[in-house]
Amino acid sequence: MADFTWVPTKAPSIQTFLGFELQPIPVIPLLAGILALFYIIGWIRLAIQGRRWPAWRGVLFLLGCLLLAAVMGLAIEGYGQVMFSVFMFQQMTLMMAVPPLLLLGAPGSLLLRSSPRNLPGRIVLKLAIFGLRSWVGKVVVHPLFSIPLFLVLFYGLYLSNAANFVLGSGIGGHIGLELVFLFTGIIFNATLIPADPLPVPESHVVRIFHSFLEAGLHAFFGVIVMMASLPLVDRFTQMPASWGIDVMEDQKLAGGIAWAYGEGPAVAILLVVLITWSRQESKNNAVRDREVARHGDKDLDAYNEYLKALNRGEVTI
Repeated sequence: MADFTWVPTKAPSIQTFLGFELQPIPVIPLLAGILALFYIIGWIRLAIQGRRWPAWRGVLFLLGCLLLAAVMGLAIEGYGQVMFSVFMFQQMTLMMAVPPLLLLGAPGSLLLRSSPRNLPGRIVLKLAIFGLRSWVGKVVVHPLFSIPLFLVLFYGLYLSNAANFVLGSGIGGHIGLELVFLFTGIIFNATLIPADPLPVPESHVVRIFHSFLEAGLHAFFGVIVMMASLPLVDRFTQMPASWGIDVMEDQKLAGGIAWAYGEGPAVAILLVVLITWSRQESKNNAVRDREVARHGDKDLDAYNEYLKALNRGEVTI
């Protein structure tokens, strides 16, 4: 499988990173294209039916697909085969930048609204509903599953021999690991950005805790990588000598990327959580005000009656 990997020969630079150079087996760029295509089809179906779909959601989802295709489809993917710093940038993008864009696009809601009501459409709807109600869906999005998996893909992968084994197995291991990064990023961020229905939605307080936890995990991991005195992954010690790149300096840069890259998205997600919380509270207050206007405030009336009874001596404290 390793023979099917394209590895660049030119020294790394911004220009070479952005060169168009698909891998011989471009699994993830193809996946990004398929996701974008199906999303556009669903969007068009709703438009034909005269049903509106927020344009900003569509733009964000397609941007996520574009970013996914670019990071995995341009020449930077080849440099990620041999440079720890580039591979770490790709990992952080797959786990921290792409998932929020895809999730804010609410693809699940679009799927439910645009699926036809014929036999294939009913099958899709039943599968989606089964995923929401099944114990598998509840386990996958539960913090006791997503957070340990998140930890394993940082601490367990690089502080053990796991990275050497997976990345040393050729292109299959490399692509498989990237797909796991993407999957983990989606399920971890799904509870923080619940644009679609979830089997077990989390409270805003728990989501804020997760945002701070995420930032702390990245920062601590980045420090560990930067302070390491030996190479953590053998795969990233095989750069061409003509590039003139020190392996340990590249590893320190990888640690700095893990630290810095994790902070920005974590803060952005925290802002999203706070904004959605504020909007939800405003909606709840508006509903409560309408109920009070129609039927009065039962709790307040009951409390006033209690105070009156207390004043008359009919009840004691």
